[in-house]
Amino acid sequence: MEHGQAELIGGKPAIFGRRKVRPRACVAVGKRHLRAFLQDVLEDMGFIISECGTAEELPLVLCTELPDLILLGIGSDRIEPGRLLEILVREKFAGRVLAFGARESIIMTAVQQVGGEYGLAMLPPLRTPFAAETLRDRVAMLLPREPAPRPAVHVGEALHAGWLELWYEPKFDACTLSRRGAEALVRMRHPTWGVVPPAYFIPEPHDPHFRELSEFVIDRAIKDWRYLLEQKTSIDLSINLPAAFLMDPQAVRDLCQRMPSHPAFGGLTIEIESEEAIRNLDLLIEVAREVRFYNIGLAIDNVGANWPQLMGVERFPFMKLKVDRQYVSGCGNGPLKRTVCRQIVDLAKEYSARTVAEGVESHADLIAVTELGFDLAQGHLFGKAMPPKQFAQSSFSTPPLLPN
Repeated sequence: MEHGQAELIGGKPAIFGRRKVRPRACVAVGKRHLRAFLQDVLEDMGFIISECGTAEELPLVLCTELPDLILLGIGSDRIEPGRLLEILVREKFAGRVLAFGARESIIMTAVQQVGGEYGLAMLPPLRTPFAAETLRDRVAMLLPREPAPRPAVHVGEALHAGWLELWYEPKFDACTLSRRGAEALVRMRHPTWGVVPPAYFIPEPHDPHFRELSEFVIDRAIKDWRYLLEQKTSIDLSINLPAAFLMDPQAVRDLCQRMPSHPAFGGLTIEIESEEAIRNLDLLIEVAREVRFYNIGLAIDNVGANWPQLMGVERFPFMKLKVDRQYVSGCGNGPLKRTVCRQIVDLAKEYSARTVAEGVESHADLIAVTELGFDLAQGHLFGKAMPPKQFAQSSFSTPPLLPN
């Protein structure tokens, strides 16, 4: 059988990649931001995703998509749990059902009991808000036992074949919730496997193709910025580069020359991993002095428990401090995480730098981020990363935090 073709297994079609069968999941929840969060997490795990916003849509999904997992939002708009369970029983659904809701309610208990009585395979329910790792643990039994290859494709092959592209995750003002920018994230669109997350193809720092990948990111980001400008979606962009790239003076000069001279260009932010930034602080101070006159700023990515190492820097070169998602996600209900976030925000204020909260996944997190004084926020609550065309279209849609 050719790669990517369907084959019947136990009466159900399974899509084969080169190494594994991909499970399927249907997200049945009315709220768009929850669908986006769940879809993003499950796709990263390897699921093929479908969704339905009402119980009436479910029969067609069961017939055409044949999901292995149904994620059922309890208390969500337009989702009737009783009606949905009735359809699953009538259609003899043989997969797993994972219910989730804001609290352990009477209806949540009823769904678990009725589903079990009628022979549905009910997984232990989840209480929102929950972290991506919690969801992964709950559905891990549906994933193939064979680990995914690392890397699935060498980045040199992907660059040569033209499989790489940039997707954009929006950033929002933490107080006004207006869109303020986007972070460019590398994705591979493989002809057999579909969209492949970066963990499967980003090279090690010593790989000679790392420089070529960095140049691709710069060139594509500028190209996409021009496209977004044509679509009346001009925004400030952030890209991720290794500190090693900025060690080459010629690479820095070439970077500066690539910047648009258009008056609408608000600048480019280069995000550097915090451990790399701390190790190369003196170098980055000099780079920041050179590039700032070309509308380029530096930011530290994934700042966390290492924040004290940034204290007492005489010439602080960074415009932004971006807090690691492991401290942001759940900070609304986690006092220790909240303390780390507060310390980093206070440190940034001393240097007149802006702060970005990465990994905002719930309204509780957003409230905490606002109270702590973060300037910008990004995460699944606002929307997942998306290709440029979809990103441009999303700027004209309903704000992501409003109900459908």
